[in-house]
Amino acid sequence: MSTSPRIIHIAAALLIGPDGRTLLVRKRGTEAFMQPGGKIEAHELPVHALARELEEELNLVIDPAQATYLGHFSAPAANEPGFIVRAELFLLTIDSDVSPAAEIEEVRWIDPATDGHLTLAPLTRDVILPFYRASLTTIA
Repeated sequence: MSTSPRIIHIAAALLIGPDGRTLLVRKRGTEAFMQPGGKIEAHELPVHALARELEEELNLVIDPAQATYLGHFSAPAANEPGFIVRAELFLLTIDSDVSPAAEIEEVRWIDPATDGHLTLAPLTRDVILPFYRASLTTIA
């Protein structure tokens, strides 16, 4: 019997608005906010999965060529105990409105230097936001 963690492979977006804030989403029936995105289907490239998920969940149409690949990041899943989320993360700067759709109940723009006074998914809290903050200090 295997004790290795089960993996959920997703494409996720670090969406940055014109004011430098980042967009987080909360799925219906959950508490934790996280990067928008979703599961990568077997036949999909991660960036195409991301484009599909952003359109389904936020009514946001993106040009995959505008997404900058940042790497893959892993953390315990927020809503699936015993699972590890492995995210292919992309940076996108947007200036269009988004609205929650599909399973997304709420969207929030937060200052990436803070937790926005929200409950954050482990991947967002422990990995993605610290990574992004570090990138800001090395660029500045």
